[in-house]
Amino acid sequence: MKDIVIIGGGPGGYVAAIRAAQLGAKVAVVEKEEYGGTCLNKGCIPTKALFKNAEVIHTMQGLEEFGISIDGYSIDIEKIHQRKEKVVHQLVDGVKKILASYDVEMIIGKASIKSNKEVLVGMASGEDVILETKNILIATGAVPNVPEEYQMDHPGLMTSDDLINFRKIPESLIVIGGGVIGMEFATIFNAMGTKVEVIERGPRILSRLDSDLSRRLQALLKKKGMIIHNHSTVKEIRKADDGNLIMELDKKGKDVTLNTEKILVSVGRRPQLKGLNLDEMGVKYTKKGIDVDENYETNVEGIYAIGDVIGRTMLAHEASHQGIIAAEAVLNRRITKEGTVIPSCIFTYPEVATVGLSEEEAKAKKLDYRTSKFMFGGNGKALAMGDTDGFIKVVANGDTIVGVHIMGHNASDLIHEGILAVSRGMRIDDITGTVHAHPTLSEGFAEAVLGLKGESIHAMASKNAK
Repeated sequence: MKDIVIIGGGPGGYVAAIRAAQLGAKVAVVEKEEYGGTCLNKGCIPTKALFKNAEVIHTMQGLEEFGISIDGYSIDIEKIHQRKEKVVHQLVDGVKKILASYDVEMIIGKASIKSNKEVLVGMASGEDVILETKNILIATGAVPNVPEEYQMDHPGLMTSDDLINFRKIPESLIVIGGGVIGMEFATIFNAMGTKVEVIERGPRILSRLDSDLSRRLQALLKKKGMIIHNHSTVKEIRKADDGNLIMELDKKGKDVTLNTEKILVSVGRRPQLKGLNLDEMGVKYTKKGIDVDENYETNVEGIYAIGDVIGRTMLAHEASHQGIIAAEAVLNRRITKEGTVIPSCIFTYPEVATVGLSEEEAKAKKLDYRTSKFMFGGNGKALAMGDTDGFIKVVANGDTIVGVHIMGHNASDLIHEGILAVSRGMRIDDITGTVHAHPTLSEGFAEAVLGLKGESIHAMASKNAK
């Protein structure tokens, strides 16, 4: 008898397993494919490994600025994938070793819920095994959402799961959807020399971002040769005579025809609910995900759910945090507080990172808000590195920092001071009274906060910080 059986070994599931084991529980994790889930195997980690390739190429293209000349370079696809797989395998093996160190039982198989005390596992051998448990935690994640109109038997029509394993750099790629996944892949292949076009239904890519970031990023990507079709919808996709794909667009009421080698369908992800036996168990859910309470327990006693399968922000770090809370709740040892401030990092080039309220959200809430931006062009470290594209924007409600938005080199690392500021309700003087080391990119955050009072040192004088 286990204290908890976890269905899914991704960032939510394996973290929950570790936390439960730390609290003395007997734990089993059932994973149908590979531990680490989508994040480690098909998403966060392999795409970031590819992002590094794109970053290196970007650096090489600007070597002359640093007084370095090279005759040329070539791209070895096989070595790119070998490096990517090495990174993935190292992390996956590390997860397995940590789980083993806590005596967590790891099982490969397809799990369904037989009762709130039993999990049925279909093993690869064809054998069915029943695991008896006091509690069940569903952490099955999500899968790419492919609308019916995009389902076609053609090797060029792909999801992110397919494209991550590319064996040839396509000459052309159309990305349907200007969201996070689509724009990360668009950036990677743009750097590798692919002609990239993005189809976005709305007026701007990454529409959930503060508009200053998404508009500036779109302008920068266009300078890098990316074509972005805003206010556009796909009317038809069909096979071309040359083996490519033809896409018919409605762009602002006008018909546009595009020819491309590959198409990435990136219009979101949907919770992985299939095969869990939720209907028979009476577990409440919608197409957006499983319903849970503040402890991540479903309406059926003893059955919990976390991560992408509950359909909130679908971020690995949120799933991990939820896993800790759920594990503690299962064992009546609730210690960790709910993380209400969830950061988001987007690995385009340049990077984007954000936390808290955007200016648009502050305006909609009718807050007494003000904003300030500090451009990396005024930062000594950014100038020395040759990475001056971007800025740091801060949103304050009165004297309290409620939003931080960064576009630029290492934005995903720089955001963490902003996360602390927003999550702890820090005031302007809490930041301006803190000495930031020089020369660092982090000085830009202090400068942006100083700008809220019109006191930024390395920016031109302004009578109005808003």
